[in-house]
Formats: sequence, structure tokens, C-alpha cells
Amino acid sequence: MAPIKRKTASQGESRPTKKQKPSTAGPPSASLRQEEPSFPRGGASVLTPLEQKQIQIQAKNDVLFEQETGRKAPKNDFVDEDDEPDNFSDTEMPLPKASKKSKPRSKPGTAKPEPIEKVVRVEGLSYKRLVTGSMVLGQVSQINRYDVALSLPNNLTGYLPITSVSGALTAKVERLADDNKESDDGTQEQDIELKLYFSVGQYLRAYVVSTERESAAGTKGKRHIELSVHPKQANASLKKTDLVVNSMIQASVKSVEDHGLIMELGIEGDAVRGFMSSKEIRKNTDISRIPTGAVFLCLITGLGSNGNVVKLSADTEKAGNLKKGHFLTDAPTIDCFLPGTAVEVLVSEITKSGIIGKAMGVLDLTADLIHSGAAASGKSLDTKYHVGDKIKGRIICTFPDVEPRKLGLSLLEHVTSLKSNPTSSKVDSESTSPTSLLPLSTIVPEARVARVEPGVGLLVDMGIKGTRGFVHISRIADGKIESLAQDTGPYKAGTVHRARVIGYNYMDGLFIVSLEPKVIAQPFLSIDDVQVGQIVKGTVEKLLLKESGLSGIIVSLAEGITGLVPEIHFSDIHLQHPERKFKEGATVTARVLSTSPAERQLRLTLKKALVNADEVWKSYDGLEIGAEAPGTIIKIISSSGAGAVVQFYGPVRGFLPVAEMSESYIEDPKTHFRLGQVVKVRLVSVNPAENRMIVSCKDPSIFSAMQQEQLDSLVVGSTVSGTVSEKAKDEIVLELAGSKLKAVLPFEHLTDGSAQKSSTAAKKIRIGQDMRDLLVLNKAMGRRLLQLTCKPSLTKAAQSEKLVKHLGDLHKGLDVEGFVNNTTSAGVFVEFANGVSGLLPKSQLPEAALLLPNYGMRKHQSISARVLTVDHAQSRFSLTMKPTLPSEAAKSENGSSMPEGSLSHPVDGKATNINDFSVGKLTEARITSVKETQLNVHLADGVQGRIDVSEMFDRLEDVKDRKHPLKQFHPKEVVPVRILGMHDSRNHRFLPITHRSKAPVFELTAKPSSLASTDLDILTLDKVSVDSTYLVHINNIAEDCVWVNLSPNVRGRIKALDLSDDVSLLKDLGKNFPVGSALKAKVVNIDVANSRLDLSGRSGDSAKPLTFGDLSVGLVLPGRVTRVNERQIMVQLTDSLSGPVNLVDLADDYSTANPTTYEKNQIVRVCIRGVDVPNKRIHLSTRPSKTLSSSLPVEDREINGVSDLKVNDVVRGFVKNVADNGVFVSLAFNVTAFVRVTDLSDLFLKDWKSEFEIDQLVKGKVIQLDQDLGHVQMSLKRSHIDKDYQPPTTFDDITVGQIVTGKVRKVEPFGVFIVIDNSANVSGLCHKSQMADRKSPDPKKLYDEGDSVKAKILKIDRDTRRISLGLRASFFESEIDADGPEEELTKRPVVGDESSEDSEVDKIKDMLAENEVEVSEGWEGLEDASDDESDTEKDNVDEGGAVLNGNMIRDSNMQGLSAGGFDWTGGILTTNDRDSSSETDAEGSQPKKKKRRKAEPQVDLTGNLDAHGPQSVADFERLLLGRPNESGLWVQYMAFQLQLSEIDKAREIAERALRTIHIREQDEKLNMWMALLNLENAYGTDEALDNAFARACQYCDSLDIHERLASTLIQSGKHEKAEALYNKALSKHGSASDAVWLNVATFYLTTLNQASKAHALLPRALQSLPQHTHLQLTSQFAALEFKSPNGDPERGRTMFEGILGSFPKRLDIWSILIDLETNKGEKDRARGLFERVTKVKGIKPGKMKKWFEKWEKWEKGNGDVRSRGKVSKVAEAYVRKMAEEKGNKGVEI
Repeated sequence: MAPIKRKTASQGESRPTKKQKPSTAGPPSASLRQEEPSFPRGGASVLTPLEQKQIQIQAKNDVLFEQETGRKAPKNDFVDEDDEPDNFSDTEMPLPKASKKSKPRSKPGTAKPEPIEKVVRVEGLSYKRLVTGSMVLGQVSQINRYDVALSLPNNLTGYLPITSVSGALTAKVERLADDNKESDDGTQEQDIELKLYFSVGQYLRAYVVSTERESAAGTKGKRHIELSVHPKQANASLKKTDLVVNSMIQASVKSVEDHGLIMELGIEGDAVRGFMSSKEIRKNTDISRIPTGAVFLCLITGLGSNGNVVKLSADTEKAGNLKKGHFLTDAPTIDCFLPGTAVEVLVSEITKSGIIGKAMGVLDLTADLIHSGAAASGKSLDTKYHVGDKIKGRIICTFPDVEPRKLGLSLLEHVTSLKSNPTSSKVDSESTSPTSLLPLSTIVPEARVARVEPGVGLLVDMGIKGTRGFVHISRIADGKIESLAQDTGPYKAGTVHRARVIGYNYMDGLFIVSLEPKVIAQPFLSIDDVQVGQIVKGTVEKLLLKESGLSGIIVSLAEGITGLVPEIHFSDIHLQHPERKFKEGATVTARVLSTSPAERQLRLTLKKALVNADEVWKSYDGLEIGAEAPGTIIKIISSSGAGAVVQFYGPVRGFLPVAEMSESYIEDPKTHFRLGQVVKVRLVSVNPAENRMIVSCKDPSIFSAMQQEQLDSLVVGSTVSGTVSEKAKDEIVLELAGSKLKAVLPFEHLTDGSAQKSSTAAKKIRIGQDMRDLLVLNKAMGRRLLQLTCKPSLTKAAQSEKLVKHLGDLHKGLDVEGFVNNTTSAGVFVEFANGVSGLLPKSQLPEAALLLPNYGMRKHQSISARVLTVDHAQSRFSLTMKPTLPSEAAKSENGSSMPEGSLSHPVDGKATNINDFSVGKLTEARITSVKETQLNVHLADGVQGRIDVSEMFDRLEDVKDRKHPLKQFHPKEVVPVRILGMHDSRNHRFLPITHRSKAPVFELTAKPSSLASTDLDILTLDKVSVDSTYLVHINNIAEDCVWVNLSPNVRGRIKALDLSDDVSLLKDLGKNFPVGSALKAKVVNIDVANSRLDLSGRSGDSAKPLTFGDLSVGLVLPGRVTRVNERQIMVQLTDSLSGPVNLVDLADDYSTANPTTYEKNQIVRVCIRGVDVPNKRIHLSTRPSKTLSSSLPVEDREINGVSDLKVNDVVRGFVKNVADNGVFVSLAFNVTAFVRVTDLSDLFLKDWKSEFEIDQLVKGKVIQLDQDLGHVQMSLKRSHIDKDYQPPTTFDDITVGQIVTGKVRKVEPFGVFIVIDNSANVSGLCHKSQMADRKSPDPKKLYDEGDSVKAKILKIDRDTRRISLGLRASFFESEIDADGPEEELTKRPVVGDESSEDSEVDKIKDMLAENEVEVSEGWEGLEDASDDESDTEKDNVDEGGAVLNGNMIRDSNMQGLSAGGFDWTGGILTTNDRDSSSETDAEGSQPKKKKRRKAEPQVDLTGNLDAHGPQSVADFERLLLGRPNESGLWVQYMAFQLQLSEIDKAREIAERALRTIHIREQDEKLNMWMALLNLENAYGTDEALDNAFARACQYCDSLDIHERLASTLIQSGKHEKAEALYNKALSKHGSASDAVWLNVATFYLTTLNQASKAHALLPRALQSLPQHTHLQLTSQFAALEFKSPNGDPERGRTMFEGILGSFPKRLDIWSILIDLETNKGEKDRARGLFERVTKVKGIKPGKMKKWFEKWEKWEKGNGDVRSRGKVSKVAEAYVRKMAEEKGNKGVEI
């Protein structure tokens, strides 16, 4: 029974007296039912007469109870003692005042108390107020397998069973229940995936089915809210007549049609249906994938003519846009107001707990503390809403058992707009969930209490701006909290506590938080927190028993989180009585095998072998061949393909073949292995894409010496025999006879025929069958595996000794037999024995093969080809399948192409045969070319050799030029050498001379020690020892290291930090340590197994590895920048040591501290600032005073701690945090000062937070210190810092007649409001009548907000504190007349006046002194002088006029609309000189009788400006008055000053122009910025140029400024600076602009002629830029090779060919290439391209027609008659071909 609501005290006081007649007006609800003004049809009471009678009886009993006892009647509707208090409800209601007159006692049952008026209370939705039949708006928060969780308002969660969604889905569930295997039509019914029906964040209207508890027998369980979204229940109260436009209705999909969805509404059976167009569905939703039965909350957009068809929209962006009127404006009945519908509400009352309002004047709605927005914003509702305001909100719930009838309303932005997530500064899109920024179970170390709701809980700030968390009172502490208060207690507002996120409510937009220590200490809060492979501790909760015994163990890991231990995972051995070992309540240590959050399942293992194992395989990715790990056998296969399935962690499983189970033969795996057995296996192969892998139990170390010897003795090309041990999918595994070695024979290597023939041959082979005459094709020594073949072509080649096994076996014209290894767009790679492979180019294939997919070839297919070319230096060769020409065949028969063994023209003059060149042979060689790292030489004609730079010198002292050691050698020079072996270009090593190739390349040495010694000692890695020193040469330069050669086959690495003791040399490795450089290095570490060698180029002890214990404060070390952001840089000292350099430690002058000036991998010198030993952290500094012992003055001293500070110290620092109570300033890495809000400024700052930002440099004074606590308090007030500080002008300082300057604050039609400069926000009004001396102007046409003006104080009203100002020009003319034109014009004090204004006044004064001038407004020209003497006198008092020396000056000194030092009110024109006598007469003190005289003609001298241009400063100033926004005039002014060598003045003019030109004139401002940059580049310093550049980037487009300045630097010859600037542009804008990459490439290729750098840009650009820009950028780079004088057109052609190979139909690319070839003069190539396009398939005839027209037009300008005729022939052939393909229909060309 609902409690009766009592009226407030104020209502009780207005009760009628006893003599008055009782008021006939009933409570609002009664009035609603009687009048029904907005609901003419329906809307009657939903209560039955019996329910109304029960309510009346309950009300009578409550009133009698209060009258007799004086206490409040108990509530009968909430009887659960442990129910939580109402969330954010108006719980305290004032009682009505007792009547002063006593009332006579009445007998029981006869009392008739006065009716109590029902009062609307703000009540938040809670578990107690949810009853069956309630309607709520929910948001899908979690989709499980059989139900869906909905977030409800006020921290509630309801669950939607799969059977309460829609009729179609329920029918599908019933079909599955009837027959799980097959349905009636014979097809298997698929399982239902609720993720196809719902999406997280989706809004739905839910009907409360029940609110019961889930409990076990005899125990009290958790509350459970069961919901239903079935349209019949969600729309239960709606009728056909209740459907109106802009209301929300729930609908389910009945069928999916071509143009939309047929929706079921559940209203009046099936008579009313809905239709949703495909355009009205949510964005990015495929209509074809929407299943039947899916439910949507839809907006009614229209009704059919008979009302039986309703037009719907499920587009949340459309339904949530209330600005377009998508809210309820008309309602036939009160039943239209259902959750989800948006309404307009008139605010009637605002309380601390929320807002009360009415919809359409009759229906009450309430928004509690959360959904009014007060909880999230923290601001009072009074500041945002007022009584009488009309606001728009969305209904979120109903209260069926509350009278008067009311609804719950939400004003939250994400609910009203139907967005999935609340928006904030970080959560700025619906796609970003707040839980992704603050995941569930996250522990927040500092959660600040923002608001306390007594009896309810706490609102805390979680660290994400705009999002808060809610802590219920039951979750504040482990014990019970008696009371909460806003200002007292341990949980008062502002206190900080440790908290943990336990949930998130999408509807409320709040995190659900707990402060309970026991919750924070829990290892897990949900299954999602448990990681696969994690070791956990738990308690045995339950033993699962069945007939055979213990089948499983339930282990509790945390509250509500349990896992199952299967029977096979009880122990490493099989337990006969496991129940004796495991008791309920016992503590066990387990490891997580797998998790299934959707089904809330965990699988654990108690096997010690798995729990104690170090290796955990939980994903197929990242596994390395040869890795070992334990696994559990879960299946044993004894039939064909015998083996076992081994399970690891998560979904990872591997197959253990029977052949890999043991070194011995195993016939039946079940005799040796059992289910549940833990085996340690080794990974043999893995395929992550297919989630397959093969493992082995064989010990790789157990490989007999005899087997190793037999494997070594086997020669590629020999024949063997073996027994088939296994048949895989596409290969046969054999065991060789005698040695038991494993070998693989692919199916395709059984025959030379087709794939079908090979497959048939494989089917005939059985396991155990013996196979003979198998050819050894390759040996995999690492896997101890052989590859065999039975191909007759290869076997025949081996028998005739023509099998290719080495590159030396090849020569041009040789016919070879091989097989296909791979097919690519370039051609076919053909493989031979021993892994030798060559390329069969596409151009050398038969023409018929080019038309087939993959050229008609398959992998391992036999192929016969002929050697086309052999490149021994590069170890590669090419093949051809084209027929041999007769001339080549004859040449081959004569054998002239075969090389002879004899030598021709040996350098030493002694060798006669190539066999004379053996290892250790001392001979001579002639240098052919000199490279950075080697000398290319030849020993005889056709016999090449190389001498590595490491084989040239014995000592570093012998090297003359250490950066270029080989520079001292020259081509054609003969040097003595000794032969080391044959050069292997593939591995960059040399090999022993085991066979003779046809074109050998010998590895040589020219070291004096090697030439003198007879015993050749070749250095290898195993001979290198730690701490030994070697002469090394740099071979390659990486980002963080350099690679060096100790010898031709020993290579090592030196980290960049270890290259030299001089850190300055490390800043540019390429310049100071170029490739080929020689230096001494010490060996630091050797790893022979992995062929790794680490060296150091530093001397002495500095070469030793640095450890954390070696660090001490003040130590200076080199470091490498690894990360750069706006707050700090991260510097790495060693592989394990790195630390940050904060802003306060970057520079001695904080104003120059800018981390972005550093680049990643830059080498810097740092000083150890602090060492935090317990946490193993270090703090570094790059101050020059610390790292370089700089003697320059230190602007900002280093602060080591609070002890270095004293009260009254003035220091600078960087803003670290802007909080609600003040600003925190970082003074050092360990010192932070606090500035209160009251100490931020002397002036009042309305929005003080906007004045400060993080990392802002501020200056303050220390006003308080606490050495013990380490607290520092500062003040930023200028009055505290500046000794010469002058307080701002106040209202009392202003006097009438005073001249002031200010800025326009606001412009109104009646005038402008002006804030006086340098004042305490003192402002006044200038009426439009006081703006000009003539007709009153329109203020909005003259002034804009922010304009600087000069005004005069006209009137001051002290009582109302109002100031009247004047801007008339006449107000300021008295300044000139007061002392005459020769006196100083600025004697009168002006508040806020600046020097720029003084200079302008001086200029005007000088011009007035030289000529008698007349200044008119708007450059209207000179006015004729008046002949009437009285008119001249009248001009003295005319508007804006003043008499000076007999001539009128209008607004001569007016600066009412002044900006940037310019007078915008008029122009200055010179006139003829006047008679000196008239000037004397005008200056006379005696009044003289004025004579009438004619006006003299005035000559306009300004015409000379147009004829000759400005010739003086005055000329420029006059022109700038009329054209202040013209950048060309300003630049001309600067050039004028530069001609006078006035560089500073030119710089001042540029700065003045930047201040003067209007902000809308962006192009003009850009021109001025470039003028300033050109000025600084030509005449200024580098620092001045950098400062100007930084400022320009702030005000203009940064990329545009980068490119323009780079162009300027290139033109001035500063190429290094231009390169550095381009690199910065790439790092900042490379990911957004493709043009910058092309510009940099043009610079490298055209200007610097550095093709390698230009070529390296394209791969970087393609990685940085989006995919759609790749094609255009690649074509531009290719075109650059043609256009640049230093480009390589052949490279450009190759790039174009690659593009056209992928996009052959892009005719625009073909056209570009043709134009480039034409411009290069390659007309034949261009003609060939035209013809190639005609052969491209797939081009439409219309486009081809245009192509032939273009070709014909091109031939007219570049070809002849014959070539033009060819075009016609090709076109005719194309027409015939197309006609044949299209059935002789013909194609028009």
C-alpha cells in the first residue's frame, strides 16, 4: 500500500479556518481526473473501486495514528529491514503545523479527519520502488549466452531472459527445445546468439516481471530483477488511438523486406503494424543481417491514413535530436507518456534532491539528483535551472503505486540524445566506453569525495574529467556506517580515499565504486580479471561426487568466483582416493587452464608439473620452433594417423604423432601414455592461421654420433632407400634404411606429370612400404631432416652429372632441370638441388603461359629451362624457356662460351691457371674501384677479388684518414695480397675453396702481418675473448647502434652511447662516424651460439657496463632520447637504466625549456639529478650548468628540496595541476608548491581556471614553508612579486574630464560599453550621441568587441556607480589648443595610455608644425574655406571642429577607433603653406575684427603618391591610415627602412603590421609572417629566426610555415637548416599530408643530389599516410625521377610498371607515364605504352574509344603517316575482337 504524502508546512498554514467553507479544489491528481484539459479522450484512473477503497482506509488509519501518538505513521509498503535506503530521494518532508484549537475527541471509527493534500516528492528509482508492472528505460550493458543485462537508473541492473524478448525469438527457442538435432524440415536449427539481436549501449523499454531474491534453501540471496522487452508488455498500456508522432514505441522485427522491416507492435493483436525503412536504421547496420525477432526502441515518424500502419525510425541520432522537435507535443491520453519518450517539462520546484516539473500542465515528473545532472557536474541545480524554465528530458521510469501519479525524468545529455556513453573531455565518442579508460576492478589510489548524500552514499571524482563514481553507504567500510555528513567525519567532502571500481552504470553515467578494504584486497572481482596461465590460491568449496567417485573440485578464488578442477587435473599421478587428500575448506595452489567469461566458467589444474612450470603456451602466436613446455594429454588415437592430442592453456592444443613420442618404435600409444598425463614436448611446427601445431617428445640432444656422421656423409644428389613411416596431407615421411634418419618426400616429387598423377601415385603408397632410388635433394641440418625426390627428370640429371647443386655449376646457355618453388608477378622462381634457386622472368615465359593464372604452373612442378644470365658477384642467375636461336646454338656447340682454366694477363705475371689461386697463395692484384668498405680488384682477366677494409690495416696508427681509410688507395694501383678463400655474397662471408665456379670472386687480405706470415690465422668468432681490443671498421649505421667488422666474417655491434667518450660526436653518427670509419673497440660480451658480439669504443673503465649501483647524484653521462612529449623527455643510459628529464631540469632558463626540440634517438649529455634507491628510479637533468660546467648566468636556479627555499623567495615553475582549490606548481622534480585561488591574481578572475594550463610557466613568491611536511605555498600576485607594482585603477580614482584608454566590452544599438585599461574591471557606457560630432552613427558599424579606444570621462554617478564616456573628436582637440602646436601633446595624464599612442601623436604634431593641414573623415577630400566670417566662427563649435591658425581641423587627434597605433578615423592631407602673417594674427591674444576674404585655392599634394609612390616615412604613414590591412604596403615600408639600414625599425614595422592587420585577413598576416622570417633569415640571428618561426607556427598553418621557410632557406643556400626543418615537418605533419613527403624528396633529389635519401622517403611515407593516398604519392615519386635533373628515369619506369601491374585499368596513370616519356624524347617508349593499353582486358569500349582518339592525336604531333596508320589498324583489330566477343553486335570506335 502506498503511503499518503502530506503537504508541507507552507501549505498547512494556508489551510482554511473553521468559519470558512472548505475549499472545493482537491489535490492536483483529483483536478487532473476532473478537468482533463490535455487528455480529452481517456486518461481515467487506473485504480479499481476496491483499490480506491483500500487507499482511503489506509489514509484514515495513518491520520488517526498521528493525531493520537504525535508520531509519523509507519510505512507499510517497505517491510524489508535490510533494504537499502532510497537513492538520492527527498527523504525529509516537513510536517504540517498542528492546529492551535483543540478538537473534540471522537469515537473510534467515527472520526472524519481533514483530507491530506498529496505532495509530489523527488524519489529516485530503487529496488523497493520497483514493482511488477513498472516500466523503465534501460541500456544493454552485457550480453550473455541465455540472458541480457540491462543497466537501469540509479545503480540498478535487470536481467532479460531469452524467452522475454519477442514472439519470434521465443518460437525459435521452443523449436530448439523440442528437437536439438534437427527441425521438421530436416535442417539443423542453429544455436541462438543474442549478440546478433542486441548491441551494448542499446536503449530498450523494459517491463518489470518480478523483483524476487535468488536464494538457496534457508539462506538469503541476492536481489534479482527480471525484465521483459516483449512489445506486448512494453506497449501494454497503449492503444491504437494513443499512437502519436514523436512518441517512442517498442517494436520487434517480424520480417525483413527489400526496402525495410515489417515490425510487430503488440497493440490490438496484429491489426496495427509498423514499417521501418532501410534508411531509418542505425548507421553502419546491414539490414540483411538483422534477425527476425530483434527488438528496437523506435520513434514514431508518421501514421497511415487509417492508423493501421505506423512509420518507425530506429536511428538514435534522429530520435535523440530534440532540437529538431523530436519530443512529445500532443498526447490524446496520459498513457502516451512511457519511458523512452522525450517531453518538454515546466519546472515547478527545485530542491536539493532534484527537480519537479509538469508536462503539458498536468502530469508531474521528477528528476532525482543523478538524472538532473547535479551528481556528475557537482554544481547546484539552482545555478542551471530556475522555476518557470522549460526544459527537455526523457522519461526513464514509472511509479505505478505512487499517488499522485508521477514519472521519472532524466536530463542527462547522453540519455536525452540516446547516446551509448556520456561524453567528456576524454570519452568523446560513442565508440569509446568509459570502462576502456578506467577498466573494472581498477584500483584508484586517490579518489576524492566530491559530495556526500547523508544516508545514501558518496560521489567521488575518479580522475576522469566529467565522470564520477558512486559509493553506496554499504560499500564505504567493512563495518556499518552510522552517519555521513558533508563537512564532518572521515568521509567528508574533499577527503581522499583508496577505491576500487566494481562496475559502471551506463544509464547514470557513473562508476560504481567501493571503499571497503576487503574489496580492495580481493585478488579478483570478476572472471574477466583472471588471466589464463595465472597461478592462483583458493579454498576448496565443494567436492563433486558421482558413482565412480570424485569427479571434480570446486575451488573458490574470491567472493563469487569459483573454478572447476577436472578429475584428470587432481594430481600428476592417478589418485585412488582423492577425497582423502582434498577436504572442503582446504587451501590449494592452482593454475588457470582456461576461462569463459560468457559462461562464467574457469578451469583449473592442481598438477604440480603444470603449476611449477615456467613456460606457458596460451596462444599460437609468438611460439618459436624448438621451444619446450609441459602439456596434458586429453586424447589418444590408436587408429590411422596414430598419436595424441596435447592440451596446454586456453585454446592451444597440439598434435603429438606416434613417431615423435619416443626414440623407440611405439606400436600402440595407449600402452605407453594415459589420459591426463603431463608430458614435456618440443614444438616442431606451428600454423597460427589454422590454429594447428605439431609437437614432439623426442629429446633433441639425443642424436647418436653415428646418425650425425651418417647425416654429414650424405651428399646432395646421391640416392638412398627408406621405409614409409607416416603419410601426411601432402607429403610422405620416410625412415632411411640403416641410419633411421627422417626424410620427407612431397607428393608432387613422385612424378613429373600432373597433380592428379602425383596424387594417384601417393594413394598407392602404404605405411611400412619400402621405397628405393630416392634422390637426396636437400639437407636441413638444423632439423636433421632430408628432402627427397622421385622425379625422373631430376634423377636423370643426377645420373648424367647435370644436376645443379651450386651456383658454380651454371653457365650461360646450359639446359637445366628443376621444379617450381614460387610464382610472383615478376615471374617464376625455379629451385634446384641444395636450395639453389633462380628467376624465370615473366618476359622469358611462353606467350601462352602469360594468359593463365600463375602462368599455368603449380608448386613443385617439374620445369626445363635454359640459363640466360649468371651473376656470381650477386649470387643470382636468370632462366628462359624461349627457344634457342640458331646463332646461339652454334656458339654453344663450339664451346666458345665455356670459360677456360687458363688465365689471361695475370697481374703477378706468374699464374697460368686458375687453380694456381689457392688458399694462402701470395700474389698481386690491381684495384678496379675503391668503395667505403672494400677494394674491388682483379687478379687476371675475368678473375675478380675483393679486399675488405678490415684486411687492410694492422693498427689504428697506420690509418691516415680514420673517417675514410681507403681514400689513400687509387684505381689501377697494384697491391700485394694473400688469398683467404671464396667470397659468399649471400652471407657476406668467405668460404674455403672446395670447388671451382666459373666466375669466382676471391676474398683477399692486404694486411702487412698477413703478408709477412706464412701461417695464415683467420679470425673467427670463437677466437674472440672478452676485454680484448680490436681495430674495427663501421659497416652499417642503425638508429641506436653501428655495426662493425673485425674481419670479413666476424661482425659486431657497438651501441651509440658506447662509440666515444665525447658525447658531442654522438649527436650525428652519420657525419662523425661514416661507413668505413676505423676505430678501436673493446669486446664487452660474446654469445657464440647466437652469433652475437657486443663491443665498446669508450676508453678505460667507462667501457664497463653501467649498473644502478654505479649511479650517484652529480654524475654526468651520455644518454639517448627514447621518448619525447610536451612535459618531459625520457633518456636511456643503458638497456636497463632510463629516467625522465622534467621541464624544471631541461634548461637554466625556464623560458627556453621546450622538450619538443629534442628528437627520438638523439644523444644528449645528462646529469644524475636524483636516485630513488627503493623504487629504482632516477631523475636526470640537461641543464648546461650541470652537464657542461657552463659559466653562463643561471636564470632559474636548481632547487634540490624544500630546504633550498626561503620565505619571500621569488621563483619560477611550471603548472603541474589545476585543481578546484588552486594551482599546483612544480619547482623541482621533488618539490611542488600550492597556490590558493585567492593568491592567483590581484584582479578578480571570473573563470580563473581558463587562465592556467598544465606546463604553463609562472612566476611566484614563496609565502609559507613547512620543512617537516615538505609543503610550499606560493603567491602569483604581481603585488607580491613586482616592487614597482601599481595597483589597478578603481572607481574612486576616476575623475570627470580624465582621458582614458580602454577596450570595447560590448556593442549595443544605443552605445558601447568600455572597460578602462589597467583598472579593477571598471567600465562605462558611451552613448551613441557621444561618439561623433556629427550625426549619431550606428555603433555596430563602427566598433567590434575588443577594439581599443580612447575616451573622456563625461559624468560619474557615485550612487549607482555608473560612468558616462565620450568618444567625440572634439573632446581631444583641447589637448592641442591648450599649449599651442609647439607644446607637448601628452602632458595630461592618461590612464592606460601606451607609448605607441604617444608616437602617433608626435607624428601628427610634426605634420601640423610643417604644414597647415585639414584632416577630414573618410578621405573625403578638402572642403572649401568659407567666405563668411560668421561661418568661420561657427566652426569653432561645430561637430568635431576646432580652429587652429585660421584653418579648421576635423578629428585631427581623434583616436576613438585606434588599433595597433593607427588612427582609423581619418586621413591626413597636406595643403599649401599659409602666410606667416596670418599665423601671427591667429596667435595674437587681442581679439581682432575679422575681415571677410575669399578662400584661397588649396592644392592637393597627395597626388604625388600615386605618381612617384611613398618617398618618406610620412608618406607611408598616410597610406597606411587608409589601407591598414594591405600586406604589400607594409612590406614596401619594411624595404624602405632596410634601404636605410634601419633593420630594427623594419623589424618593428613587421611586428606592428602583425598587430594591426585584422584577424580575418589570414593571407595578409601570412605574408607579413613570411616577410619577418625573410628579414630574420637575412639580417637576424638563428635564435631570432627560431623564435619568429615558433610564433608563426602558432598563428598560421604550421605545415604552410614549414614549407615556406624551407623554400626561403633553400634559396639562401642554407641547405642544412632546410633539411632539419623538413625533418621536423615530416615528424609533425607526415601522417596527414602527402605533399610534404614529395617536397622533401624534391629537395633531396633536385637540390642536394642525394638520391638515396630521396628514395628512402617513399617507404616511410607509405607507412605513415592512409591507404587511399598511396597510389597518388607513388606515382608522384615516380614522376619525380623523370622531372628532376638528378633523377633516374629507369627507376621511375620501374615504379610505374609496379603501379600499372596492380592497377592496369588506370588510364590516368598510363597518360602520366606517356607524357613523361614524351617530354624525355622517348617517343618509341610512349608509342609502346599506347599499344600496351589496347591489350589490357576489362577496359570499357567507351574509354577505349577515347584512348584511340588520344593516341591518334598524339601521333599527329609526334609520329608520321606510318605510325598514324598503325593506330587505325590496331583500332580495327580491337573492333573485330570486341564484335566477336559480343556476338557480332559491333563496337563503335
